[in-house]
Amino acid sequence: MAQRYTYRVVDVFTQQALEGNSLAVFTDASGMELTTMQRIARELNLTETTFVLPATRSDCIARVRIFTPGKELAFAGHPTIGTAFVLRDEGRVPATMSDFSLEENVGPVAVRVDAGERPMIWLTTPPIETGRVYDSGLVAKVLGLNENELLGFKPQLLNAGNPTVLVALRDREAVDRAWLDLAGMRQLRGADPVLMCVFVFTPTPEGVYSRMFAPEYGIPEDPATGSSTGPLAAYMMQHGMISNSAGTRMVSEQGTKMGRRGMLHVHIRGKNGVEGIEVGGYTTPLANATMSLAL
Repeated sequence: MAQRYTYRVVDVFTQQALEGNSLAVFTDASGMELTTMQRIARELNLTETTFVLPATRSDCIARVRIFTPGKELAFAGHPTIGTAFVLRDEGRVPATMSDFSLEENVGPVAVRVDAGERPMIWLTTPPIETGRVYDSGLVAKVLGLNENELLGFKPQLLNAGNPTVLVALRDREAVDRAWLDLAGMRQLRGADPVLMCVFVFTPTPEGVYSRMFAPEYGIPEDPATGSSTGPLAAYMMQHGMISNSAGTRMVSEQGTKMGRRGMLHVHIRGKNGVEGIEVGGYTTPLANATMSLAL
């Protein structure tokens, strides 16, 4: 007999349908095997699909498993915000509750809601680890750019759950021309066994204009990457590209080149983000669906 699962499709980091980053949220995945979750994510072929389960921690309202078409993630931004939106929209999080946590593989992820007709949902970026610095010439080569199109800051790996190489470029045109395929990613990664993504950006008056590539995750290009945006803010503060003062805000415009423009808001809490780096945005509901599986 087939098992029926209901799910929602939403677009995250946008107020316009069919823009931002799409997400499927299976609202009750109790009893579903992890191999089935991965197969469903591959079938739907969205950047991420989430599966909601009962929390195993008393300080979280639900457990969330996050899958790309290729692998499970410890943490991801647009799935956190989109899943929080769906749980709130379906009444599983009371409308009066403005602060709660979701249990993910990285641990509890704090969520905050700015209520309103179109609520903006914020997540607090998990602790950010700094990693290796990369040769600018090699990075430019694998991105199909000239080295002089990089700003004078060495590309560096930062990790808040998804290892991300941050690459600062001189202008929007360079960001739009950049490209990273699977062969280039493997050349950049070398003998490092850790899968990672590459985030390219250029500073703008509002914040940044950006793109992200993750071919080894099964994502040639991601429209809006919340998990990389907290590390982006940390990298920019480190190099003086934005103020490290408490209350600093900026916006990352991402996905425009691929026709899925998203707007990711950043709020620095405490000097140098010592009280947390929040990443927030709007979510637009798109579809309700049911999947029948006879496995």
